[in-house]
Amino acid sequence: MNARGAEVLVIGGGLHGSSTALHLARAGIDVLVLEKNYVGRHASGVNAGGVRTLSRHPAEIPLALAARALWLRIAELVDDDCGFEQHGQVRVAENDADVAAARQRLALMAQLGYTHETWIDGDALRGMIPRIVPTVRGGVIAREDGAADPYRTTLAFRRKAGSLGARFLEGVRVTGTARREGRWHVDTADGAFSARVVVNCAGAWADRIAQQWDEAVPLQAIGPMMLVTTRMAHFLDPVVLCQGRPLSFKQRANGTVLIGGGRRAWVDRDAEWTELDFRSLAAGGRTVLDLFPHMRDAVVSRGWAGIEACTPDELPVIGPSSTREDAYHAFGFSAHGFELGPIVGKITADLIASGRTELPIAPFRIGRFAQTGAAKENAGP
Repeated sequence: MNARGAEVLVIGGGLHGSSTALHLARAGIDVLVLEKNYVGRHASGVNAGGVRTLSRHPAEIPLALAARALWLRIAELVDDDCGFEQHGQVRVAENDADVAAARQRLALMAQLGYTHETWIDGDALRGMIPRIVPTVRGGVIAREDGAADPYRTTLAFRRKAGSLGARFLEGVRVTGTARREGRWHVDTADGAFSARVVVNCAGAWADRIAQQWDEAVPLQAIGPMMLVTTRMAHFLDPVVLCQGRPLSFKQRANGTVLIGGGRRAWVDRDAEWTELDFRSLAAGGRTVLDLFPHMRDAVVSRGWAGIEACTPDELPVIGPSSTREDAYHAFGFSAHGFELGPIVGKITADLIASGRTELPIAPFRIGRFAQTGAAKENAGP
């Protein structure tokens, strides 16, 4: 085996990169993963861990449902249950406007033929979550959703891929890529590597790889913030979201409570640095107290933010390069890519191995950004 070469080279060792490596290794394909930090350093290891089909963009629903099927047997796939618990996720409606929005969502799901989201009335919701305020009107629930431990999951994919022959090199930063004589040559601070195929799973830095392939992507680096409390007596099983304001709220098996919901830190992606926005976190805390008044006695243990990639339409980029042969993308998951990790790796591996996937990925093609740019240029002043 050539230590500096591989059949497939994956740039980025987060969940999607590790999942791609696992599925390639399962297919008997030699794969090398280059990670500039350590596996799970940023988005993949520090997110909320939601295994969520609820409230997905319609284009993502087929992938989310396929991913959830893999989550239901995740221990068979990676020899670790990844801390996965299936207690459902519910988006609660607090007022008339929320109820109207929820009903509109359910009408859209019915129109599209999906039944995984259903209405739960206020009495049933309060029966499921006794500590929630009695004024909630109900909500939209996906009963088969759940949550897992993100860092444990990413490491489980890495370990399983490694046991099947995939190689991981950490602390290796890619500085350039070029295709010559039918092979990819990848430059790093630690020397050059080569491969027949390259996969761009570089997360918040993926636009820089795409730019080398003449594929402009207007990527924004974001830092979704999380808080976790000290342990509390058990009071909650499902993950709670809000219909009208940002919130992701769940209690872990160890009793700690995880609070997120899309509130963002300040980010410097060149320095790989984040700073928490405490005003925004305080606003999120008020939402928690509005729904769960007993949380007034909770003690926040720590807070953090990982660096993630967000696209203008908040949909990921998945699929082949539009400008280069034997090049693929899987990035831009816009703070909701954790649940999709197992299936995106399979999709990418299938595309490399057979040139096709059974799932609809046309909405995620990278060329959509070039088309948007051309449309703006043709629109005139």
